[in-house]
Amino acid sequence: MQLIVGYLPMNQVLLPQRHTKSHPVRHIQQIADSIQAFGFNDPIAVDEAGEIVEGVGRYLAAQLLGLETLPVIRLTHLSEAQKKAYRIAHNKIASNTGFDLEALRSEFEALCQLDDSLLALTGFERIELDDLLKLPDLPELGPELTESLSESKTVACPHCGGTVHV
Repeated sequence: MQLIVGYLPMNQVLLPQRHTKSHPVRHIQQIADSIQAFGFNDPIAVDEAGEIVEGVGRYLAAQLLGLETLPVIRLTHLSEAQKKAYRIAHNKIASNTGFDLEALRSEFEALCQLDDSLLALTGFERIELDDLLKLPDLPELGPELTESLSESKTVACPHCGGTVHV
């Protein structure tokens, strides 16, 4: 397997004919804000022809920012079928998990102490942050969830809508 990391001019990076993940303007702006604040730390994956395998949102954010070159990883080892499957898997697998709310709250509290202006760049809405930071305790488990505590379960937090792993 050969991965080549480098930079390509924007006009040599091509959008795929179909991309299954939606990218509302607000989402693209969040990505653009993150790139401006932290750098372009997550290269776009392209195939041999320069077509995006994963990273459409980052590409659109780069366009919004007026970037002329993009960091890319060239994936030369994937078949056409694997490219299609990876495009889907890359986005879906990342969304298959939630947050440990106690750990997340601790991270946000530490960030507030260090530089609370960065809270807006985390992707969390203000109301989510407010709910999480004032959340006194994790919700109690109902009787239907106490059957087998030896297995990890995911419960929706009634305060912020996030998930709690118990």
